[in-house]
Amino acid sequence: MQHFLSFVIPMHNESGNCAQLIGEIQTCGNSLSNQYEILCIDDASTDTTLSILKDLQRKIPELRIIALAKNCGQSTALFTGVQHARGDIIATLDGDGQNNPADIPAMLALLHDKKDEDVQMIAGWRKKRQDTFWRRICSKVANSVRRFLLRDSTPDTGCGLKVFYRETFMALPWFDHMHRFLPSLVQRSGGSVLSVEVSHRQRQHGTSHYGTLDRLRVGIVDLLGVAWLQRRNKLPQVKEFIGEQS
Repeated sequence: MQHFLSFVIPMHNESGNCAQLIGEIQTCGNSLSNQYEILCIDDASTDTTLSILKDLQRKIPELRIIALAKNCGQSTALFTGVQHARGDIIATLDGDGQNNPADIPAMLALLHDKKDEDVQMIAGWRKKRQDTFWRRICSKVANSVRRFLLRDSTPDTGCGLKVFYRETFMALPWFDHMHRFLPSLVQRSGGSVLSVEVSHRQRQHGTSHYGTLDRLRVGIVDLLGVAWLQRRNKLPQVKEFIGEQS
């Protein structure tokens, strides 16, 4: 079966990174047998990100742009992109260029190979993160606490590089900051998630939009919320259908 692939990339003030990243994604898309689109969601950037994307769109027919009227955050931008995506398979990347699109073909192949095992998401694992020592330590602690509370067996839920079925994503409960808990939410819905090691690159331009205290503050509240969702979740097992037409 031929799948249509949508690359979905939320962006906020990434004027220094977006052109190179879009070019790399186009190279990746052209290397695949899938039809594809590149869907960028500009989250009300205050720099020239949107104008650069518009210039690129004139040369890259696969590029589509959604410009949000006000800054809504990464989860809302991501949800908006997947909602408007035309593909039945979604590949997400961060807009800062630290994710490498060259990792996506292998992730797509694994998703296809594991379909019969009900694997619905392939999640990137930044085993060798190119971040500051402090950010690496904070991430390691946060991932350890999350795995202990949610039992999702995912080593790096914060990696923006993921491949999954659009139908799976749209069935998940939506809330702000949900992007940090996608593997847990997919498992909660009955699907399986596989984590694979991916490359991670240093940020070349701009600065991170998240501070350590910001992550800690919202992370604790959201973690408790997802844990609550898991405890309230019941997945029925159907014994048989009676009266079904063959």
